[in-house]
Amino acid sequence: MELMPMMLLAGGTFMVLALLILAFAGPSAKAEGARRLTGLRDRHAGVVGVGAVEAQLRRISTNRASNMDKAAARLLPNPAQLGKRLAMTGKNWTVGQYGLASLGILVVVAAALMVQGLPALLALLVGVIIGGGLPHMAVGYLISRRIARFTAKFPDAIELLVRGLRSGLPITETIGVVGAEVDGPVGEEFRSISDKMKIGRTLDQALQETADRLGTPEFQFFVITIAIQRETGGNLAETLANLAEVLRKRSQMKLKIKAMSSESKASAYIIGALPFIVFGMIWFINDSYMQSFFTDQRLIVAGGGGIVWMAIGAFIMAKMINFEI
Repeated sequence: MELMPMMLLAGGTFMVLALLILAFAGPSAKAEGARRLTGLRDRHAGVVGVGAVEAQLRRISTNRASNMDKAAARLLPNPAQLGKRLAMTGKNWTVGQYGLASLGILVVVAAALMVQGLPALLALLVGVIIGGGLPHMAVGYLISRRIARFTAKFPDAIELLVRGLRSGLPITETIGVVGAEVDGPVGEEFRSISDKMKIGRTLDQALQETADRLGTPEFQFFVITIAIQRETGGNLAETLANLAEVLRKRSQMKLKIKAMSSESKASAYIIGALPFIVFGMIWFINDSYMQSFFTDQRLIVAGGGGIVWMAIGAFIMAKMINFEI
């Protein structure tokens, strides 16, 4: 009977996490848009299979994996997707380092909570949640920041491509010029494309690998535009100039929506965080006063119900202010 309150609390916590993940994972329109872009790209890219150079690079990468990376790949769910997310940050982080950081946070948080008098099972549960969630949020933040920097300067890079094409340079040489002249994530990605072409990849393959790693619609538009032009012909410089203008207007619309919804987001964050902040402050001031919250079944049920209702409210508000352009 004593385990029942803990089981109820654990079940409610996992339900809240599931609702929050579902709420902030993004609307289905984004997945549908990505599906349409992938279908259009496959129809026009004309890329068949993987070349010998790519297979050789994959074997080299596999051989260089450390024992820590292999152990983390066996323990962590979906290590391939995790490795892709780590590559999107632009940092040289490995899956093994990510797993080691998660384990360290779990142990430190659980030990600190047990020292404060929290029950071992609940302390371990909170440690698992923070140890798994904090690195995931940190990686997501770094990805979002890098993608935002890339998207902000990408129209400038396209206009530099347009000027190079109008001056008579081929598209492959112009990509190298952009990589050398533009700093930040845009320059890094274009230098990567140029380096891949130097070791034997085609332009379509190099562009598509970068598009798969970035995962942004803006770069997918760029890849599809070049693929269609290479198949059908036409003025590539004029097409890319129009694309740069469209991307600038798209960015302006995103900023407008962000400004209009910022007040609602700030209010939701403050109201949602206030109960947990007050609970934590009272716990560290007088922990014995809050111990009954984990032993009295009435308080456990009331607290679990409040958390579930807050999660439902966060889910609804996230859907109301999340727009896809």
